[in-house]
Amino acid sequence: MRILVTNDDGVYSPGIAALAQVASRFGETRVVAPDVEMSSAAQSITASRPMSYKRTDLHGLDAWRVNGTPADCVNLGASVWEKVELVLSGINLGPNLGNAMWHSGTLSGARQASLLGLRGIAFSVPAPESKPPDFEVLKPWVSSVLEILIAAPELKLVNVNFPAGVPRGILWTRQSVRHYDGKVVPGKDPMGRTHYWFTVVPIEGTDADTDRWAFERGYVSMTPLRLDLTDEEQLAHAKKLVSLKKIRFG
Repeated sequence: MRILVTNDDGVYSPGIAALAQVASRFGETRVVAPDVEMSSAAQSITASRPMSYKRTDLHGLDAWRVNGTPADCVNLGASVWEKVELVLSGINLGPNLGNAMWHSGTLSGARQASLLGLRGIAFSVPAPESKPPDFEVLKPWVSSVLEILIAAPELKLVNVNFPAGVPRGILWTRQSVRHYDGKVVPGKDPMGRTHYWFTVVPIEGTDADTDRWAFERGYVSMTPLRLDLTDEEQLAHAKKLVSLKKIRFG
């Protein structure tokens, strides 16, 4: 099996090295990641300029850096290195739970794989300022997650979040959908110029059996996702509510 590993923290992040080291136990592994941090890049791709693909010295791994986004890295990496079957993204320094999935560059790497017809798995872990995550402690858990998911090829896209510290176990979860205050807070930089911060403070509590619920209780959260964003219930309701047969065209 050929496994492509990317992230949004940049090729020199300790999380991607740890993930690639574990992945190498499951197949031929190559790192293709942004040359600089691309956090919150979401599903953006580069279409207005060419990209470079340069070999990088990374703990003896087969590693390459790209001047692009995580999605770019997957597109380019899977094109240059043929017959990729699985794309892993992370391990991100910071959780990607609930609504963060919409703008997560980490998840976009895995999602881009799914858009290409490949399997994608995203990995994230909290990164407190006091000390970096202990990736040696996490490696056995990464291995366990890969054992589970590689054996389930029908799961095309999965978002995985590790809790702080040693996990209590692994749970299947659904996405936590919560509203945020959405405030824009102005401030001043050292030169007296106005700048702005976006706040992301949740308004509602955490629903049971969600990714955030598991994360807050010390479990590894595994959330299967899909590309089709269609709200089937609302679509059925809309069809009953408004019949397009009654509308004249032309």
